[in-house]
Amino acid sequence: MNELRALRTRVEELERRPIPQTIYDQYPTTEWAAIGRGVVPGNSWSSCGIANVTGLKFDRVEIKFITDRIYQGRSEAEVRLAAFRHSYTSQTKTCVSASDTWRIKGETPETAQVGIGKFRWVHGLGFGWEYDQADSTAVYTIELQHRLAGGANAQKPDKPAVLQMYGYWKSSSDGDPYGKDKISDADRKAWAPALIPDKNNTVPSQGWVDVQDRDGAWDGSYRISNMHYCVGVPQDRLPDASAGGWFWYSTKNVARARDANTTEPYFSI
Repeated sequence: MNELRALRTRVEELERRPIPQTIYDQYPTTEWAAIGRGVVPGNSWSSCGIANVTGLKFDRVEIKFITDRIYQGRSEAEVRLAAFRHSYTSQTKTCVSASDTWRIKGETPETAQVGIGKFRWVHGLGFGWEYDQADSTAVYTIELQHRLAGGANAQKPDKPAVLQMYGYWKSSSDGDPYGKDKISDADRKAWAPALIPDKNNTVPSQGWVDVQDRDGAWDGSYRISNMHYCVGVPQDRLPDASAGGWFWYSTKNVARARDANTTEPYFSI
């Protein structure tokens, strides 16, 4: 009777078991917003989307992202997918495979629009890693990476015209050596332009001073979102994926820049 009861319990558990909606690994969606991506030191590759693929069952992935403010000759971006092995001990990562690099040329400011990019890629990683294996570095990610096309000095912030006045200035955190709301002569006895040092050999800073905020000025960086999704699927679902990577961009104004290269500098932390 005990064996029969155990068998019945097992059958009931199997009947109530959730049925998966897909047979391939899926990764959750992220915020659907293009974020400003400035140049990192050395204009090295920097990641704007990361998916943990440890134990991935299929060798093909597809990801999607959106872009904004990619302007021809001003803020063109290079993008790629790359797979990394993460060290449990040092917290650094090593690039083990990458897709080809694509250059998004963008539009003119007058014709610019939000762009959509999509990669389909054969990542080249083996299957079935588990975090608790003896190999403590067997943790892998696939990352959407970007860097500024044209080199680190290609980013040019806007310099908008703002209202200015000629006057003196100091930091609000500095004390007032001239007395409250006053600028004195060298003897601190009268109002004066203060063009000469006072007894403490101090000359107020003077010149044209902004009286409008420049914080709203564009810093010259393009905008790329996180990976909208990263999904591993079998060959019959993604027959066009390849080791170099299939890439599509909505405005078509893109060009393949160069072959995959895992030795190019990247932000490793």
